[in-house]
Amino acid sequence: MHASTVRTLLVRGMLAGLIAGLFAFAVAYVGGEPSVDGSIAVEEAQAAQEAAHAGHGGEEAEEEEVVSRSAQSTFGLATGVLVYGVALGGVAALAFSFALGRVGRFSPRATAALTAAAAFTTVYLVPFLKYPATPPAVGNPDTIGKRTTLFFLMILLSVLLGVAAVILGRRLAPRLGNWNASLVAGFGFVLVTGIAFAVLPANDDAVKAGFPAKLLWEFRLASLGVQVVLWVVFAVVFGFLAQKALAARTAGAEPPARVEVPAAG
Repeated sequence: MHASTVRTLLVRGMLAGLIAGLFAFAVAYVGGEPSVDGSIAVEEAQAAQEAAHAGHGGEEAEEEEVVSRSAQSTFGLATGVLVYGVALGGVAALAFSFALGRVGRFSPRATAALTAAAAFTTVYLVPFLKYPATPPAVGNPDTIGKRTTLFFLMILLSVLLGVAAVILGRRLAPRLGNWNASLVAGFGFVLVTGIAFAVLPANDDAVKAGFPAKLLWEFRLASLGVQVVLWVVFAVVFGFLAQKALAARTAGAEPPARVEVPAAG
């Protein structure tokens, strides 16, 4: 693929990521922020009880917030989600440029959908199943570094296993056919991922004892919903933009039609 085409797809991927980020922000604000507020309220209540038992009686001054909670839940959340969407949109566009024509005779829209599905599965869903999201201030702060390292290790491992599954499927396709090769590669991915789940340590201290299970479930469901909306919208928007861009490039590359001039009689 020509460098200028890749550059065009990269820009359109980032634009699609920005649009997808707007939809994801709406879901995060409406569906996720109430559970975040609830978790903060639980944490503050537990802190007050611990202070009362310790004999402080609430005399200690509360730490002043550098950024207000209202700003965090609006401008802060929007900035984070939009930057995240643009970055992932650019990376996914580069992956699309590499995958187009190499994973089967799929149209640009179908390839965009497959790329988004693969990215969602490897970058978010698999790590989420092993280390599900937790609201802020509910885990042991002493182990946050360890838990973050394990989560990103799971992302890296999932992406590498996904790439290995694609390579395996391509190599088996000439002998088994595309469908059977895809099944074998998919089964291998699930099997090795399951082994990784069993070997890697669990986040036993990610949630404090006594934290409301309903609130935790609502937060995790909202987190999953944000990612689903982000990748679905990206697949639809980028698929449309990529199809249009590649069609224009193809049309512009076609040689002009030859005009037959009748010989003078």
